[in-house]
Amino acid sequence: MSPEFEHRLNQLLDRLEPLLPPTVIDVDWNCDVAALWTRHPLGGRLTPIAPRDALTLEDLLGIARQKRELMANTRAFLAGKPANHALLWGARGTGKSSLVRALLNTLGHEGLRLIQIDRHDLPALPSLVAELAHQPHRFIVYCDDLSFEGSDDAYKALKSVLDGTLTGPPENVLLYATSNRRHLLPEQMSDNLDTHIVDGELHHGDAVEEKISLSDRFGLWLAFHPFNQDAYLETCQHWVEWRLGEGSFDEAARGEALRYSTQRGVRSGRAAWQFANMWAGQKTLED
Repeated sequence: MSPEFEHRLNQLLDRLEPLLPPTVIDVDWNCDVAALWTRHPLGGRLTPIAPRDALTLEDLLGIARQKRELMANTRAFLAGKPANHALLWGARGTGKSSLVRALLNTLGHEGLRLIQIDRHDLPALPSLVAELAHQPHRFIVYCDDLSFEGSDDAYKALKSVLDGTLTGPPENVLLYATSNRRHLLPEQMSDNLDTHIVDGELHHGDAVEEKISLSDRFGLWLAFHPFNQDAYLETCQHWVEWRLGEGSFDEAARGEALRYSTQRGVRSGRAAWQFANMWAGQKTLED
């Protein structure tokens, strides 16, 4: 091989290498409890990830009913009993994604495995669940902040996996999703133009039926609403005392917590966590 040819070959390899998938890290489901589906121009793969934090169900306040119902559904699934796909929808920052994380931290040692997939990667969902069907473990495939625009066809793959094929999803896979929209698709005023009343009954047009049909395929709907003041302050107290110790949520902290929520125009678990970080940071610097 001539030196010139070898040089040109090395240049070609240098240009091709960035286009190749990263080195594959195999998921060992006996040890790994979570994985991320990552997209690549040549396909996609599962990458094992460690749980983001040690968040527990006890850390999530103001959503007792949602915790109870999702836990019951997931435990039934782990026991091989009938269970439903779940849609967690509602106000931002109220604990939808945190509840899924806390669920994994609570039930991971009981055999629960979690795979997160991005909304833009949903066309790969049918092949992903088909691959999981041959695994001995039980999986929740999770899509965070799920919503679609009017021209987005990715929702068709989701509909198919949920309840649109002859076989349906495998017995060891459930789909959980979080969204700020109950019906996942944008709803326009024009969609209602075909709605009509027949013998006193309201009949939606095809556009509305199409949008409702997607969320209808989730058997469990859990609604999350903005916190009232008491729930917000209780959550602030929990996280401030988690940061600074018991008794650290005094009247000064309470007053600042109320001002913080007023300035941001929101009362939620996320706002309470953010306030606790700010307050604890300031107090630590003062001390």
